Amino acid sequence: MADDREILREVWDGRIPVCFLMAHEEIETLEEPEPYFLLVPRQSYFPLVTDKAHRQFSKHLSPERQQSAEMWLEFDGEPLKWHYPVGVLFDLYGSARTLPWTLTVHYQNFPEDELLHCPCKEAVEAHFMATVKEADAMKHRGQIINGMQKKDHKQLWTGVQNDKFDQFWSVNRKLMESEGEDVFKHIPFRIHQPNTLPIQKLFKPTDDNGEPHTLEHLLTFAVPDLEWPDALKSKRVLVQGIEPSLSTPLLWMSEHLSYPDNFLHVCVVPKVENED
Repeated sequence: MADDREILREVWDGRIPVCFLMAHEEIETLEEPEPYFLLVPRQSYFPLVTDKAHRQFSKHLSPERQQSAEMWLEFDGEPLKWHYPVGVLFDLYGSARTLPWTLTVHYQNFPEDELLHCPCKEAVEAHFMATVKEADAMKHRGQIINGMQKKDHKQLWTGVQNDKFDQFWSVNRKLMESEGEDVFKHIPFRIHQPNTLPIQKLFKPTDDNGEPHTLEHLLTFAVPDLEWPDALKSKRVLVQGIEPSLSTPLLWMSEHLSYPDNFLHVCVVPKVENED
């Protein structure tokens, strides 16, 4: 069971300084909007934290467009998928850049082929709960999440929406139980690389002899085209903004470093020349 509360708390409290700038060519007023700065929780989703930014920038749209404009974000030419946790997006695209992470706010030319529409926060909730259920199907064959009451599901979501650690973990700890016969059947993981679809497969926390699998075992299994650990010469492996040792036990990582959606999101990104 995930019992190291201090680590869980440190992970939860992770923040990313973000600077939102409205796309210059979409400004429809004489006055240019000021940048909007925000400390964004890594565990959250952009649609949950951008209400105030939207109110500031939408004032610079024409009255007709204000009524129906859907806000979407882009970084360095890459539309950002709102249904990925903020920390995953930063590790994938922004981790090698200087802070604050500067994002462009758009209201036009929605990239239909790359992004899902997000009509409301209920859409974020529906996606989040579907992902939690998918993760529990891998860990406990869905028995834990299906055995919970609706109020427990709502509390999970409200904890994420309102950034309340205790509210979230009082329920989520049940989903992280992995002792005795309740040890995870499989590790819910997604491996992200720039410009490719996430990799997701079934992978057990131990080998056939009961020996714990490590992060290196997972990467060798899921990304076999890269030679591990030699790939670390040209790649960074980021989980929750840190670069864990490849010898870290995978079950421990799943219990302590998963995002609130209960998936272990691993970002494999190129090293840049000026990095150590």
